[in-house]
Amino acid sequence: MAVPIKMADIARLAGVSVSTVSRALAGSSLVPAAKREEILAIAQAQGYVINEQARNLRLKKTRTIGVVIPLGHEVGQLISDPFFIELFGRLADEITARDYNVLLSKIAKPEPGWLDRLIQSQRTDGLIVIGQSDQHEALNHTARTHLPLVVWGAHMPNQLYCSVGSDNIGGAYTAVSHLIRQGRRRIAFLGMADVPEVSLRREGYLRALAEAGIAADPALMEPAHFTLDTAYDSMRHLIDSGIGFDAVFAVSDVIAIAAMKALAAAGRRVPDDVAVIGFDDITVAAYSSPPLTSVRQDLARGARVMVDLLFRRMEGEDTPSATMPAELVLRRSCGAA
Repeated sequence: MAVPIKMADIARLAGVSVSTVSRALAGSSLVPAAKREEILAIAQAQGYVINEQARNLRLKKTRTIGVVIPLGHEVGQLISDPFFIELFGRLADEITARDYNVLLSKIAKPEPGWLDRLIQSQRTDGLIVIGQSDQHEALNHTARTHLPLVVWGAHMPNQLYCSVGSDNIGGAYTAVSHLIRQGRRRIAFLGMADVPEVSLRREGYLRALAEAGIAADPALMEPAHFTLDTAYDSMRHLIDSGIGFDAVFAVSDVIAIAAMKALAAAGRRVPDDVAVIGFDDITVAAYSSPPLTSVRQDLARGARVMVDLLFRRMEGEDTPSATMPAELVLRRSCGAA
């Protein structure tokens, strides 16, 4: 059996030290380009295979980024949710473009200390958390001692962690203001306001109503979870209550699409009888029936910003949070051509 060639053998053949070979194989600019190419050619000719696991252990790096979805508020929501799929895909593209691997974790019913245990497992070099859920305090606690952490979500008062997200207040305000300009006065709100991003979207909804001189009616604020079945039931509950409404602002596209299905089942025409606007502008929004007007979150840009901030934090930089503008995309569900 042939004896595997070692780095020391490459060093002897190239007439350099073992440390120089190590740097050359890692692509270090400390080794002149000509010498680096010579060492790489010798290693290839001799059939030398780099032990990435051993090298990462020496460097105390895993070359892996963790993407975590905590679902303390929504245990029934699946990773296959269209919003998660789109954002995770964007993140994976950005992370793998930097030659890092991705480790995806869903944390259903997070228990105290879950985030610290995840970090202590040393399986990743940095963490991206998708959504604050009801874990704002846990994220704040961990951020005091763990720098390489970036969260997709709302920017909260007294927040210690770095977050990236959209202008939830502004996006909701623009959507509801558009409905009001279209002559809609009884606008229902669908969403769970105890989630940070949703709370801000509710604030934008209320601000638009107040500015138009429309009194907010608590009976029109219907709690709705982020899953199709539960959101459908919430819309049916509002319909069956007999309360009059001529528009719906849903805090996600999934909720909005379920609402349109429930309205159709009840014989309500969208947008003739009830106009509907969602939030996120996931790909399926443009292909729903009718096509859904939605507040677009730029997930491609968001993923790019999150990964950039995380890698800067992995280098020791304490980066600030970022809030991106949200854009209203008009389609037929609110009467737009």
